[in-house]
Amino acid sequence: MKNFTTVAVLACAILSAPIASAQSLTGPQRNAVRSAEAYLNFTAFSRKGLIFQLSSSAGEGYDIADATVAVDSLNVDWNAQAVLSARQYLEMMGFSCKGLIDQLSSSAGEQYTKSQATYGAQQAGAC
Repeated sequence: MKNFTTVAVLACAILSAPIASAQSLTGPQRNAVRSAEAYLNFTAFSRKGLIFQLSSSAGEGYDIADATVAVDSLNVDWNAQAVLSARQYLEMMGFSCKGLIDQLSSSAGEQYTKSQATYGAQQAGAC
């Protein structure tokens, strides 16, 4: 079983420098970028899941437009994030290939695209 630190280090390695220059972002958007980077350094997220986390009142409470601009300004490999999420799920319990893809792509789950979820489940060994 991989420890949580290993997963966090892998998630950090998948994130690279923001695409948009810092000057083109507003103050709230720059702050949302910092929050997004911190979340991605902690655990894996889908694009939709990260935007929701940043904009949710239970999360950071950023304006959804600012959260979206912030997330889209980052260079994130969402397929690699899906693999990390799939591995995290498989460390907790067993999933069938279809069950893991459904969990990863569900609007009540991780909200990856079906393609990303399938890639993640396959690369994690569930399929």
